[in-house]
Amino acid sequence: MSASLVYVTTTSPGEAARIGNVLITESLAASVNILGEVRSIYRWEKGIHNKTETLLIAKTSTLRVDEIIDRIRSLHSYQCPCIVTWQLEGGNDAYLDWIRRETTQ
Repeated sequence: MSASLVYVTTTSPGEAARIGNVLITESLAASVNILGEVRSIYRWEKGIHNKTETLLIAKTSTLRVDEIIDRIRSLHSYQCPCIVTWQLEGGNDAYLDWIRRETTQ
């Protein structure tokens, strides 16, 4: 079983918590970390933006990555939210097995 991390920036701790709760409730993620305030500097629509965001990291089965991306997009307030994933190549086998069990449909 392969696991992945899903990295998402959100507008606020409230938005991150709302998205995280849905992902857990719907078994799309086994765990979500909300890491708090991050400073984001980026170019969008011909302008440079410098703003505070809240970072969310979800742990899921790689088989559910497309589903989790679609669900986050449906919940997110941004027109083009930052949602990127990394497939995990290793780790604590017991933990990775737990992710699989928690995200099995």
